[in-house]
Amino acid sequence: MTATRPSSAPRGLAAQLSRFVAIGAFSALVDLSVYLSLFTLGLWVHGAKAVGFIVGTTTAYLLNRRFTFSTNGGSARFAGFVLLYGTTFAINVGMNGLMLTVLPELPFRMTVAFVIAQGTATVINFVMLRTVVFRR
Repeated sequence: MTATRPSSAPRGLAAQLSRFVAIGAFSALVDLSVYLSLFTLGLWVHGAKAVGFIVGTTTAYLLNRRFTFSTNGGSARFAGFVLLYGTTFAINVGMNGLMLTVLPELPFRMTVAFVIAQGTATVINFVMLRTVVFRR
C-alpha cells in the first residue's frame, strides 16, 4: 500500500523549486518565442518584449498556482501576483534594454539579453511568490 500526500498539503522548498524551475523554463520559452516572433514581424523591440512577458507570465501564474504552490486563485492572491509581476515586468524590460545597450553585437545578443533579464526577474519572483503571494 502506497501512501499519497493530499493535494492540499504544502510542498517543501525542494519540490516547489524544481516545479518552479520547470514551469519557469517552459514559460520563458513561451515568452521568448512570442518576443522574437513579434520582433521579427516588425513590432518595436520593447513592445515585443512586453507582450512576450505578459504571455509568459500568464502561463507561469496559471501553472505555478496549480502545480508548484497548489493553491486556489482568489482575488487577493491574484492582486498580489499582478503587483509582483508588474514590478518584475519593469525590472525585466529595463534589464533587457540595458543588456541590449551594453552587450556587443553578437549573433544571439537578443537572446543573451533576454536570459539575463529573465534570470533577474525569476529570482525575485520565486522568493516573493513563495513568501508572500502563495504563502499558506
